[in-house]
Amino acid sequence: MSMFLPKLESGWHVDQAILAEESRVVVIRFGHDWDPECMVHDETLFKIAEKVKNMAVIYTVDITQVPDFNKMYELYDACTTINKHIMIDLGTGNNNKINWSMASQDELIDIIETVYRGASKGRGLVVSPRDYSTRLRY
Repeated sequence: MSMFLPKLESGWHVDQAILAEESRVVVIRFGHDWDPECMVHDETLFKIAEKVKNMAVIYTVDITQVPDFNKMYELYDACTTINKHIMIDLGTGNNNKINWSMASQDELIDIIETVYRGASKGRGLVVSPRDYSTRLRY
């Protein structure tokens, strides 16, 4: 599914995508196009892209081809979705990224909408509509 999403080919393209967007949230999926976890996440991103086009723009970046951000954003997981300019409390302790794939379209849309509304109000931190901490799963 990543072939249907816009792909950023270099660090410069990533920076320009972030700088060029003034009114929408920039969602960037860092990972590998061949990874099964990223494929699930890319499919979800592709399905919601049309629904969130007024709030967000979605890109993919292959971390092998563009290693510029691997250390800066600590991209050690198979699939990571970054949101660096506004933090979101997901209950995981990491407020800058989602480092798991999401198969639920509604959950991802809710997160993007929360970030969009918080950013439009000038907030630096927003709280996720759902707690993703592992403490409730055991």
